[in-house]
Amino acid sequence: MFILIMQFLWRYIDDLVGKGLEWNLIIELIFYASATFVTLALPLAILLSSIMTFGNLGEHYELVAMKSAGIPLRNIMKPLVILALFISIGAFYFSNNLLPKANLKFQTLYYDIRQKKLAFNIKEGIFYKDLEGYTIRIGKKERDDIHIKEVMIYDHTDKLGNINVTIAKSGKMETTADRRFLIFTLYDGYAYKEIVDVGGYREKRPLERSKFVEQQKKFDLSNFELSRTDENIFKDHYLMLNLKQLDFAIDSLDEMLMARHDRFSQNHNSTYNNYFRLDTTTNYSVDTIMLIDSIPSMVIAEDTIRKLSAGLIDEYGYRRNKKVVDKAINSAKVIKNNILNIRRDLTKRKEKILKHHAIWHEKFTYPAACLVLFFIGAPLGAIIRKGGLGMPVVISVIFFIIFHIITITGKKYVEADSLEPFIGMWMANVILLPIGIFLTWKATTDAPLLDAEIWIKKIKSVGQYILYFGKKPE
Repeated sequence: MFILIMQFLWRYIDDLVGKGLEWNLIIELIFYASATFVTLALPLAILLSSIMTFGNLGEHYELVAMKSAGIPLRNIMKPLVILALFISIGAFYFSNNLLPKANLKFQTLYYDIRQKKLAFNIKEGIFYKDLEGYTIRIGKKERDDIHIKEVMIYDHTDKLGNINVTIAKSGKMETTADRRFLIFTLYDGYAYKEIVDVGGYREKRPLERSKFVEQQKKFDLSNFELSRTDENIFKDHYLMLNLKQLDFAIDSLDEMLMARHDRFSQNHNSTYNNYFRLDTTTNYSVDTIMLIDSIPSMVIAEDTIRKLSAGLIDEYGYRRNKKVVDKAINSAKVIKNNILNIRRDLTKRKEKILKHHAIWHEKFTYPAACLVLFFIGAPLGAIIRKGGLGMPVVISVIFFIIFHIITITGKKYVEADSLEPFIGMWMANVILLPIGIFLTWKATTDAPLLDAEIWIKKIKSVGQYILYFGKKPE
């Protein structure tokens, strides 16, 4: 969990830094984010813990003692198999009931943080425009960030341009105790305002100037506060649904897709075949009208019309037939764009349905991976006989990376409609399950699978075999 949280912070650090977030908001965001990582962290945790457990038993010869007492490895593994089964059931319950709520909370809060403006921070010599309706420039700030010099404030609240500006030699910049308002206390300055509510002001350009010794300006900072969005806006997203809601959403999306497809198919003949047909009352030759009307609007390409246009123009004359050809080309362009838009709409609808299917299967694949990876980790620990955080961590990370890469690849293929959802989402478990069965069989039969001496002897024997047959006859 710690590794995944660090990866999350590294990935989203740009959206968090510089916005003046309170510590409780950051903790709340990390808490909801960590809840979304449980399904991913649990298989890795079971893999690592099973390797460490049986590795420690093997390293301290406790497995040997139990086997010498007549207890086979399968009986030693039985309590942990039952525990892994209960963990898998708990992981499924979490994935189906708690994870959608955690995703909803996390995505809503993260959206609000992304929409939040950066914390109020005016830098020297730079025009600051994040205060709505105002542009502020400060020439110099003292070390206390309160006393300022060479202040320039443009008032754009009237939305008439730079007609109202205040300039002061010095001042103070402070926020109220509740941090809702910013108060500028300006000293020794001028206020300039163009008068635009009189006739002929564009020619005369009347200007009002006033001098002040001290003046206060108050700015509302409520836009810099975090506004919480209604969670109901995101509740229909596929990440926020359980199995029952996913089934309902998939059925609804399938019906909408079929209705859209049927409507397009039914309107094919009535709409596109007659789309922008040539007006037969126009004074064109009968042969030209029959030729243009016979072109299937759904499948004709622009270059085909252009090729036909050359013959038409040569046969019937340029002035008489140019309108016919131009109208055919424009009609083909409009029809082509309409068809492409409909195709894009159908593709997006299909992609949305596939994402729902992928999440549906994902609620089963990660809990099942807990069992599959246990049957890889436990026999591996018994075979390598190394505990601690050395070799077990390396082996578990390698297997988990393999599992994670296959899972992500399968999901991408499913969303791209290149694989069936069942095949793509279960591919990682199906590939790793035979490895787990093989390792369990080797461990229960006490096969020296990872004994370095035996492997060295086999390699030497293979080398000698190759050298023997590679010698040339004398």
